[in-house]
Amino acid sequence: MNGARPRLLVATGNAGKVREIRAILAPSGQQQSAWDIQTPAEAGITLALVAEGGRSYAENAIAKAIAAAHASGLPALADDSGIEVDALDGAPGVTSARYGGPSMRNDHDRNALILRRLEGVPPAKRTARFRAIVALAFSGGRVVTREGVVEGRIALAPQGVNGFGYDPIFLLPDGRSMAELGDEKDRISHRALALAALRPLLAALRPQGSAGR
Repeated sequence: MNGARPRLLVATGNAGKVREIRAILAPSGQQQSAWDIQTPAEAGITLALVAEGGRSYAENAIAKAIAAAHASGLPALADDSGIEVDALDGAPGVTSARYGGPSMRNDHDRNALILRRLEGVPPAKRTARFRAIVALAFSGGRVVTREGVVEGRIALAPQGVNGFGYDPIFLLPDGRSMAELGDEKDRISHRALALAALRPLLAALRPQGSAGR
């Protein structure tokens, strides 16, 4: 039952991220994690918006996790991630979620912007990587982080209908885009690798007072 499990707050309202986090943290062959993973809305908590103004993924992830843990009294998980395109000098990087400014209304617009800026760049020069940092914070101030990186390249055009963000334009070495993976993404994505590295710590933790809050 959910009440018997310690609660873990995921400091995001992104439904795609929440689904991935729940799937990734569930032990192999099981439908759910040993933690009761909740969004702020499910926990009945309103979180103040934390501006992602840090100079690194780690700064942003830590700031969000600490703010969520402080506001809720629960262990809180946050992440920051981005795509780094070598031909664009590593951009969008830490600004991936807001790349191109306010005129970029959605993921489709940001993907199209990258493809326009790479027009004429041959496949061999379109190398890129997805990078994610996850931060786990506790109300007492302890914070731990883990990183995941996936190397690939930028497609000539979007491929696939799954995933979100830059998934349709990011190609893995086998030629598939991240948006063509389906459930396999929960094992090999940058976020999956970072969360997998955090999983042993979560399994070992026995937080006090978190289950009943």
